[in-house]
Amino acid sequence: MSKEQKNNEAFDQIIKVTWLGIFINVILVIAKIITGLLVSSMAMIADGFHSLSDLITDFAIIFGVHISKKEPDEDHPYGHGWAENFITFFTAVPLAAAGGYMVINAIHSIADHRMTKIGYPVLIVAVIAIILKEYSFVITRRVAVRLSSSMLYANAWDHRSDALSSLAVAIGAVASLLGVDYADQIATIVVGLMIVFVAVKILLDATGQFTAKAVDKKTNEQIKQIIAAQKQIRSWHKLRTRTVGRELFMDLHILVDPDLKITEAHDIAETLENELHRQIPQPVNIVIHIEPNIG
Repeated sequence: MSKEQKNNEAFDQIIKVTWLGIFINVILVIAKIITGLLVSSMAMIADGFHSLSDLITDFAIIFGVHISKKEPDEDHPYGHGWAENFITFFTAVPLAAAGGYMVINAIHSIADHRMTKIGYPVLIVAVIAIILKEYSFVITRRVAVRLSSSMLYANAWDHRSDALSSLAVAIGAVASLLGVDYADQIATIVVGLMIVFVAVKILLDATGQFTAKAVDKKTNEQIKQIIAAQKQIRSWHKLRTRTVGRELFMDLHILVDPDLKITEAHDIAETLENELHRQIPQPVNIVIHIEPNIG
């Protein structure tokens, strides 16, 4: 499969799973905010706005995909994969802010001795939200990992953070029904810290791409194994890799029989390129320098 085919197929899958997330988020925003207003639950209303932030992120990803799909041009000869990194930041920063807000709000609630009394309507909506958002997390993360999409991976964790937020609301509702003090706030602090941790990890991964960081160890080992499997390549060195959005860029020096014709040496390099394209799920951009194996 060519790089262009890989990209088109990947973008179609990203858009499809993101539109599913949009549909789910619209339902949850309406259900959470209306329920929160009806029963005067600040936690449920806040959870509704958390889902609203996910909805905004979904639309940002649709926008990012349209930028990434653009062909390379004179100003961006390596394509527009950089858009994925910016969208990753766009999704991870609100994620960290949401987690931090949850922690601070819960601490203030305890300090003010606020006792929230919420019951079954909140619990039912929270449980439904947990199921839907966990489902969104699983399918979105699966597609993100398969396509090596950092922005989709960040969005998957947005879904998980919303599920955890709803879990905190559900725990608070149960605790309220049982008459337990501050259980809702304590659960919210734990969940909020988990969300911040995930957001920081996503930000660090995205930063690595801005600094031309090499591919992960697993992909690097896979590349080396593919090269080693080419029997006509006697040796190789100067392997360098980096990622831009979903795309992998690499250059490599290979050593071949010095008596080969130019066309034969070119065929060896082309065979290696085809194997890399076939075995690596990401779109691959390769520059191979051919050297004679002398001595």
